[in-house]
Amino acid sequence: MEAGSRPLFNRETVLFLISQNISLFGSSVVVFAIIWHITLATSSGVWLSLSTVCAILPEVVISLWGGVWADRYNRKHLIMAADAFIALATLGLALAFWSGLQRIEVLLAASAVRSIGSGIQTPAVNAIFPQLVPQEGLTRVQGINQTASSVLMLLSPAVGGLILSVDITWAFMLDVVTATLAILVLSFIKVEKVQRNDAPAPVLAELKQGISYTFSHPLLRGIIICYACYFFLITPAAVLTPLLVKRSFGGEIWRLTANEMFWTAGTIVGGLFVSLRGEFRDKIRTIALCLVAFGATFGLLGMARNFAMYLLTMGTAGFFMPVMATAATVLIQEVAQLTMLGRVFSIVQIISASAMPVAILFFGPLADVVSVEAILIVSGALLVLLGILYQTRFPH
Repeated sequence: MEAGSRPLFNRETVLFLISQNISLFGSSVVVFAIIWHITLATSSGVWLSLSTVCAILPEVVISLWGGVWADRYNRKHLIMAADAFIALATLGLALAFWSGLQRIEVLLAASAVRSIGSGIQTPAVNAIFPQLVPQEGLTRVQGINQTASSVLMLLSPAVGGLILSVDITWAFMLDVVTATLAILVLSFIKVEKVQRNDAPAPVLAELKQGISYTFSHPLLRGIIICYACYFFLITPAAVLTPLLVKRSFGGEIWRLTANEMFWTAGTIVGGLFVSLRGEFRDKIRTIALCLVAFGATFGLLGMARNFAMYLLTMGTAGFFMPVMATAATVLIQEVAQLTMLGRVFSIVQIISASAMPVAILFFGPLADVVSVEAILIVSGALLVLLGILYQTRFPH
């Protein structure tokens, strides 16, 4: 059945959203637990930098193939296989910790292996939505997905903090269980392989075709350039704020948990806003406004002098994340060909994700000699400039 003939909330869409958010919850608990464990054990920007690189760089590299596979094979099967791969890697990490091998290097290695699975899974997940949802419902469904994800992300720092105070190994096992449940739910969905008129070519040839298609399209090219700059500039807020909280307000676990929970609470409100609004007519203007808002709020984070004001600003910044993510994702889903979506999303993922490791290699060591507050103020000002330039370069 074509997506255009499906109702907005069909059985496949609901089950897919459930499966992906179950998987996201377990993965988020593990990510928070690892970051906080490294933060509390080392209090070092360098170790946080290495953790971020290990969690992102393998994903960037494997995405070169992940996008091609998402356009070549059944996207549902690819998602299930990637989830299973991540679960096995996490189970291995749990066994290593239970055997006494509790070293930071082991956490970094496991993060790298899990990152490979994410690089295969993410392009397929983003590309499968137009097969499940009619085009006029993409924004609303993405908004609902962002809201559901944000609710679970609100719970996951609390769960991560609770488990970390007992034994980090149980966070690993939670991820194994949730991945297994996600695979089980996804198995009940029927999604056909996308039919292509062209004959399968070698992987590198198909990758080259996807790159040529993406960069020859003005809107897609603009999104990629914008994302590269955006992810570079939000890196201090995304990675270094736990360090800011520990240095400026205190290293208690509840403060680190509150830092994540207020951000996530803001994303829940933003996701509900997107769900109720249902559509953004001018998605480019929406993206530009979100960039300016991010810049302003990140700058205010650097100027906050008490923890309550800091948390309020963090929640306000979080509101704009689902708005921007939905506008950009739906814009790509609307303008790109269905048979090219996997490769387009893999290229977007590669360009945007690779910006973070590059940025953290710069910002991480810098955070050991310059205050995180100063870094946030400067990066915030540059985000405002990026939003203005994006709107000016691609007016609607």
